[in-house]
Amino acid sequence: MVLEDKKQQLSSSSWLAYCTKCLPMSSSRSLSALPAPENDDSEEKHGQVSPSSTSETAKRKPGGWKSMPFVLGNETFERLATIGLLANFTVFLLTQFHMDQVFASNVMNIWSGVTNFAPLIGAFISDAYIGRFSTIAFASFASLLGMVTLTLVAWIPKLHPSPCTPQQIHLDQCKGPTTSQLGFLIMGLGFLTIGTGGIRSCSLPFGVDQFDATTDEGRKGINSFFNWYYTTFTVVLLIALTLVVYIQDSVSWVWGFGIPTVLMFCSIVMFFVGTKLYVYVMPEGSVFSGVAQALVAAYKKRKVKLPADGEETNRVFYDPPLKETSIVTKLPLTNQYRFLNKAAIIMDGEVNPDGSRSKPWRLCSIQQIEEVKCLVRITPVWASGIICFTAMAQQGTFTTSQALKMDRHLGPSFQIPAGSLSVISFLTIGVWLPFYDRILVPSLRKITKVEGGITFLQRMGIGMIFSILSMVVAGLIERMRRASALANPRPDGIAPITVMWLAPQLILMGFAEAFNVIGQIEFYNKEFPENMRSVANSLFSVTAAGANYLSVLLVSIVHSVTAKNGRPDWLTKDINAGRVDDFYYLIAAMGVLNLVYFLYCAPRYRYKSRVYVNEDKPEFDVELNVVKQ
Repeated sequence: MVLEDKKQQLSSSSWLAYCTKCLPMSSSRSLSALPAPENDDSEEKHGQVSPSSTSETAKRKPGGWKSMPFVLGNETFERLATIGLLANFTVFLLTQFHMDQVFASNVMNIWSGVTNFAPLIGAFISDAYIGRFSTIAFASFASLLGMVTLTLVAWIPKLHPSPCTPQQIHLDQCKGPTTSQLGFLIMGLGFLTIGTGGIRSCSLPFGVDQFDATTDEGRKGINSFFNWYYTTFTVVLLIALTLVVYIQDSVSWVWGFGIPTVLMFCSIVMFFVGTKLYVYVMPEGSVFSGVAQALVAAYKKRKVKLPADGEETNRVFYDPPLKETSIVTKLPLTNQYRFLNKAAIIMDGEVNPDGSRSKPWRLCSIQQIEEVKCLVRITPVWASGIICFTAMAQQGTFTTSQALKMDRHLGPSFQIPAGSLSVISFLTIGVWLPFYDRILVPSLRKITKVEGGITFLQRMGIGMIFSILSMVVAGLIERMRRASALANPRPDGIAPITVMWLAPQLILMGFAEAFNVIGQIEFYNKEFPENMRSVANSLFSVTAAGANYLSVLLVSIVHSVTAKNGRPDWLTKDINAGRVDDFYYLIAAMGVLNLVYFLYCAPRYRYKSRVYVNEDKPEFDVELNVVKQ
């Protein structure tokens, strides 16, 4: 049973004490009774508040929806700029920099991999040193520099290879980029990486910071913010993948890159206009330091004996109260990964008279330990997302190569840009999500009694199934496209079949993203404590980075291994001579193995939001951080 009524009657500290009695470890005393630091005591005990405390309270007053036009405006312009710039970038590398298919794919995947790891660094800098606002501000200027650089690459003739004549294209004699041209291109991508590292890790948590999660109104605001965030994201994708890509393909690459650059400038202006309305959550130290301290302390105390369940002992676990201004929900001590609990056992000389630690690398708080456990619990699930993302990564590389070799005409004169085809996936998401959220979830909720209709892990697993199906269908369609091109040879190698044959695989991939990607985002944000939100968003990006690097490895291995007996490899520059369909089947087979691994890990995962009252009878549980309305 969920003890909601009891939870509402108790203060936060009393509620924690109440729940601690329900845990098997409750027989061991925690350090909640240690004296609080002196500066938290005297005046507040007598009903008075110091001026510094009043100032701190004022800083924490949420900006709420007053700040949302500026937060969402910044988000919208920034995403429209970056996605508009990069949505068609594979085509730019193939047609303007004259790279072959494998080289262009590896450039995109390596750059995407570095870019997706960058938010982890951005999260560390934000949480440990400068805060989310300053990180986003600095990163926005870095993104603007990157966009200006790439616009100059497209504009100035000396910064990109000279154009090819039709005869050179037919004879495969186009000159590729020089070292300096490639270096300038990489510099622009490097600035974008820095920008992405700061913006991706902090933008969503910064928006959540504007609401007070301790109130009903604040929680509703956060839920609405997520909905608006996803909605604007979908609208931005539709505009970027249609209008901006069309300008790049049919008007000019200079205009196609210049317009997103102007939009990025508008994003920066929008962000700074709202400075007086924002809530500024100051950095409280990086969680990475706390994680490292917990692991080191647990290792140093590995020989210390933990009390058995129900055993009375003199052992005391270090559990100081959180700061009154902290946004973090206090976590109780759990039995999972019990060896880490040793790091919180107080030994002689490890605690100062004021309750602070004298040896941070030998003693950690229960809060630190439970944060490490969150990270350890999530890691196996996180790893399962890499191969699923590998399938999604093909939309920006080999699916584009397929589209370039198909009939893209829509009517007598209009030709669909190859880079715009992925809009089909996002249209699928845009149509499916409202139906899922408004119709399917309420129906499922009545059956499953789960607030989201199905659990996060179930949602992610369904997404994996769709990604496998998408790769199988992609292989079948590519086999048909290739057969058509070989049966009807043309100088340009284009198969006489419509590009809309790619729609089924893109629709299936849209369902995969709607279930797996959004499921992962919500899973990470709700399973990590509040002070680890930046890490949660970074972990999602690291999943994509792992997929990018796995794609590079797969492409390189397939490129070098499959060329035998004078036959071209599967991913040769001439897609009609290759076997991209077999490459898709390989990814599908890897997806099946990954699904088996996920089905092994998922039932063993224990949600942070659920702490069982009786470990032997898990049907009785206590919801600690979810209050149903």
